[in-house]
Amino acid sequence: MPDKPSLDFYYEFASTYSYLTAMRIDGLAGQAGVAVAWRPFLLGPIFAAQGWTTSPFNLYPAKGRYMVRDIERIAKARGRTFVMPAVFPANGLAAARIALSGEAAGWTNDFSRRVYEAQFEHAADISNVDVLASLLKGMNLDPVTVLAQANAPETKDRLRAQSARAAELGVFGAPSFITPDGELFWGDDRLEHALAWTLGHKPD
Repeated sequence: MPDKPSLDFYYEFASTYSYLTAMRIDGLAGQAGVAVAWRPFLLGPIFAAQGWTTSPFNLYPAKGRYMVRDIERIAKARGRTFVMPAVFPANGLAAARIALSGEAAGWTNDFSRRVYEAQFEHAADISNVDVLASLLKGMNLDPVTVLAQANAPETKDRLRAQSARAAELGVFGAPSFITPDGELFWGDDRLEHALAWTLGHKPD
């Protein structure tokens, strides 16, 4: 059988809209016959290149208030409960390194979903290593071993390279999707479009 076409899913752990996508992308992609490559990355350097010191949702308060209400509505429609954490955006560096370190063993997506649930459904502080260790224990993984791998120089280098690659591809926000032919789609509401494009269903 031919390999499934693959869609790259670039996501940032501080991103509310990435949370929405993370909870549904594997299901939709599976139904469509598309493989998903989960690509954790950091938006901070991309924002800094634009002269931003924080999320645009903080820089523009009206936009931030709208975002919270928008996520609440969408989450409720999908049978989930959204809770805005006390600190936003969270520092997702440790979570991103852990997620990347789980790629070879195949648990990056499971861990990532658990991080999003903890943060945006239970208001957990995902910058707290104890919170992340608890999530790893819930997956029957040894936190000491995983954290050592996550903090290894090669993992740190891979995350820097993946974040730099996202910028090279034109990614400016999260979630973003890159199709096999290099087409960029941005936003949870573009997931279905990205899947269709990956399958070759393009506008004439």
